[in-house]
Amino acid sequence: MAIPKVMGTETEYGISGPGSPEFNPVLSSSMLINTYAGSLRKIRWDYEQESPLRDARGFEPVQEREPMEEDFGLANVILPNGARYYVDHAHPEYSTPECSSPRGLVVHDKAGERILEASLRLLAEMLPPGERVAIYKNNSDGKGNSYGTHENYLMDRATPFARIVRDLTPFFVTRQIFTGAGKVGVENGHDKENPGLRYQISQRSDFFEAEVGLETTLKRPIINTRDEPHADPERYRRLHVIIGDANMSEVATFLKLGTTALILKLIEDEALPDLSLAHPVEALHRASWDLSLQDTVELSDGRAVTPLELQWEYLDLAKTYVKEQDDTPSNTDVLQRWEGVLAGLEEDPMSLHRELDWVAKYRLLEAYRGRDGLDWDDPKLALIALQYHDVRRDRGLYYKLADAGKIERLVPDAEVDEAVGAPPEDTRAYFRGSCIARFPDAITAASWDSIIFDTGRDALQRVPMREPLRGTKETVGGLLDAVPDAAALVDALQA
Repeated sequence: MAIPKVMGTETEYGISGPGSPEFNPVLSSSMLINTYAGSLRKIRWDYEQESPLRDARGFEPVQEREPMEEDFGLANVILPNGARYYVDHAHPEYSTPECSSPRGLVVHDKAGERILEASLRLLAEMLPPGERVAIYKNNSDGKGNSYGTHENYLMDRATPFARIVRDLTPFFVTRQIFTGAGKVGVENGHDKENPGLRYQISQRSDFFEAEVGLETTLKRPIINTRDEPHADPERYRRLHVIIGDANMSEVATFLKLGTTALILKLIEDEALPDLSLAHPVEALHRASWDLSLQDTVELSDGRAVTPLELQWEYLDLAKTYVKEQDDTPSNTDVLQRWEGVLAGLEEDPMSLHRELDWVAKYRLLEAYRGRDGLDWDDPKLALIALQYHDVRRDRGLYYKLADAGKIERLVPDAEVDEAVGAPPEDTRAYFRGSCIARFPDAITAASWDSIIFDTGRDALQRVPMREPLRGTKETVGGLLDAVPDAAALVDALQA
């Protein structure tokens, strides 16, 4: 039986300094994070057990340790909600705490937007007059550079990685029809293939050039092979997903996470037929370029199907699986949403302007084009598209649409606001976040799978957290409430 799909997201936010010719994104990102983190800056991120070069295909290159953020004095903090907030590749990055459901992760993904918005507000109070910083939840600067939105899923180590590659590749290639965030133009040299293309479904697809690989910034692969479980390595792997857009829409985020988690369960239980694509990378690009959803991709068995038809096949297989093996309210919700969106795409893609980012943005841009007589290559249109992703609720065009009732919401603002400061209660993030909130002065370092306490004794005390579904409120909440300090907590855990 497939294991529970504990999951999380990592989002690199776009950062810019409008009107500032000497803008430094690295320094500005660090200032943004440190301003928000305050005294939590002294708790360092523990890199000791990290191994980003270990490959799921069974090898690890021999290489000297690469410099870490802390070597350059860059911000890298753990927050009381269990999340990690740090500088990565000249961007502020927010990694959510571990969540046990797609809906819960939608809440904490949105909480990340609130934290970036609050950071921006605090930083603005410190900047010299006339200087400002802007933050966008998107994936491209429009100048040929892309930054990532990654997903992570807990998987059974016993599942052969080759089967993951076979069964997940066609799903990733085709899920963009409902997860794409929409983009004006074409990048990464593909303009020669599509000189007339002015808008496409996905922001990230143009930047993927390989089927399988370890890279995340060059020659990006559809399936990433990083084997860094952040849990018991004998039992688990962490599937590190780098192909996917940064979604503003809660429905799109929910479907991205929920459908992927379900398909991974089918893979673990060997419930999928071979739906391999003949040319995955080419199919990925073409699917993003086709707003009509009528272009076909070739399967290895010779069939030619549309991405929508392939998604219908995945849905039918998932419905059978859920009915027979995993009939939960959460899975039922995912299936209903999935089916409803596929039906809408089949009837008229533009009918999903309340649910999907790429459709909402397209309609918004068409409205501006009609009102102001703008051509698709007008720079103003690119700025409007960018403003859709602004994290400021009083400025971002996504939020303007949501406030006007033109975007469907899944989670209430009160729940998102609570998640800014409180961790999920049903994963180990509860223990991590609660310790950060209660005993910050007694913690020297932390990571996803351990916390290092300094209780004033001769040696530091590392508390391992190798089981993602332990350390919940149910299992440790009473203990945390009962102990007066970190030393008593460590003693109780050791006993």
